[in-house]
Amino acid sequence: MFGYYFNLALRSFRRNRVLTALMVLAIALGIGASMTTLTVFYVLAGDPIPHKSDVLFYPRMDPRSMSGYEPGEDPEQQMSRYDAEALLREKRGDRQAVMTGGSVAVVPAREGLDPFNTGARYTSADFFAMFDVPFLYGRGWTAEDDRGRARVAVISRALNDRLFEGANSVGRTLRVEQAELRIIGVIDTWRPTPRFYDVTNQRYGAYEDVFVPFWTARELEFGTEGNMNCWDDDSGSTDPEGSYGLNAPCTWLQYWVELGTPEKVAAYREYLRNYSEQQRAAGRFERPTNVRLHSVMEWLDDQRVVPRDVRLQMYLAFGFLLVCLVNTVGLLLAKFMRRGSEIGVRRALGASRRAIFAQALVEAGTVGLAGGVLGLGLAMLGLWAVRQQPTDYAQFAHLDPAMLATTIVLAIVASLLAGLLPAWRACQVAPAIQLKSQ
Repeated sequence: MFGYYFNLALRSFRRNRVLTALMVLAIALGIGASMTTLTVFYVLAGDPIPHKSDVLFYPRMDPRSMSGYEPGEDPEQQMSRYDAEALLREKRGDRQAVMTGGSVAVVPAREGLDPFNTGARYTSADFFAMFDVPFLYGRGWTAEDDRGRARVAVISRALNDRLFEGANSVGRTLRVEQAELRIIGVIDTWRPTPRFYDVTNQRYGAYEDVFVPFWTARELEFGTEGNMNCWDDDSGSTDPEGSYGLNAPCTWLQYWVELGTPEKVAAYREYLRNYSEQQRAAGRFERPTNVRLHSVMEWLDDQRVVPRDVRLQMYLAFGFLLVCLVNTVGLLLAKFMRRGSEIGVRRALGASRRAIFAQALVEAGTVGLAGGVLGLGLAMLGLWAVRQQPTDYAQFAHLDPAMLATTIVLAIVASLLAGLLPAWRACQVAPAIQLKSQ
């Protein structure tokens, strides 16, 4: 029966080509606009590490002085070096990692390649296992390498292709700044979106090419990038490393911990409270105890990682889709009412109201299918336009299979909703009145 109704819908389209084209265009424009913005939102608001986001946590505390204190204020977004190293040393989580971003100058050994700057991450050994970083060659470094300030590095696949033409570079030397580091691993393609582990730098921008043990990077005085908050004007005067020193009253490090069970989460949250109380008793912390323990998605939500204009554009686009559907409702009503005599004859010949209603819905759904296909093309054109924008997230605006299916389903569902009222009006046609008017 569906095939029969579908065939009737195609015949109806050929009889009313202009009206059909208007309905298909209305649906396509609404679907194209809404799916363009929804896809961008879907990419930016997605879970960057879905298989582990519920066991990875970002702890926060407030080591600042009482200067400028306001009750109820959020704690610091990052961690001081003293506190990060203390938490790392006490190892209360299944895994834990301290890190910060930077930029280094790479001096290629290959002829014809000039020195260039690239992004770097200075972190500790658990980083790779905790975030399930895939390796193409080799491995990450160990805790012993951290303690020994080993001159080792892990590089990205892109950098390996650039410097070594994709060959296994494990064991070879990488010259960074004025130091020589031994390559022990090459990361395969790894681009969590957004870059949740450090939202102080570019959240959707370029990813790091060089990974170096944190304490090695400090010893070699590699440059850092990212936010730093100091609450003492003399923060750099008493430490040989200035604001980056162990005792400097500055927060500039990201710290992540892996906790495998809810019980461990509760215990770690209590541990943070106790640690904060101990630091207050020792005179380091002045403010009342104020700790947080965010999961990955909670942290991204807290930091409002999705730009506000992206949300606004999505709401506006779906509002436009609603306007298009209202127009489609009017066009379907006009079309079905013009066929009142035809519907009356069918009813007189024995067609039930349910059959008329089903036929009208199939016709509306067919309009939605055609509008969805056209809307898909418009959405792809819209995403191409987004990728031309000078924003750090533009490169990720692509239609994946899930959003492709969503486009078609949304178009059909929207057209069926638009067809409910016209279909109901069509099945209410009185056959006797229509037959008398012939």
